[in-house]
Amino acid sequence: MQQESIKKPFDPRDPDWDAKVRASFNRQTFMQTIGGKLVSLSPGRCEVELPFRADLCQQNGYLHGGLITTIAANATGYAAFSLMPPNSSVLGTEYKINLLNPAAGERFVAVGQVLKPGKLLTVVECDVEAIQGGKKKLIAKMLATMMCLEGVPDEIRNKP
Repeated sequence: MQQESIKKPFDPRDPDWDAKVRASFNRQTFMQTIGGKLVSLSPGRCEVELPFRADLCQQNGYLHGGLITTIAANATGYAAFSLMPPNSSVLGTEYKINLLNPAAGERFVAVGQVLKPGKLLTVVECDVEAIQGGKKKLIAKMLATMMCLEGVPDEIRNKP
């Protein structure tokens, strides 16, 4: 009989991890533009939601895969960032996404969950579900690697 693995809670290295993550998310003007919201946050876990908008669709009327990838990248990045030390920032170094079903729904939820935290690299997975009439459907799965830039504060660096 195979034993189920029990996920242990993660211990953030920054006592102000929650405020740090939320402030960083709120500085993302692209998430504001598309209507993405951080809806749930705990150490090593982040949930990002995006409502359907017809102006964000591809030619067949489905939400564009680039936006599904965007919310998954944010959910994985901030799940990892929640465990990083003070005076650091997060940078995505690798993304692998499978778009499993068309992005059809009223809203879309990406849940990033740290699989293996590390001092420099953190591996995170993400499920993206479409929600329609209260029913959920898995539409994408991402595996991502995030880098901790210790000593590099999370701030806007590319100012016009």
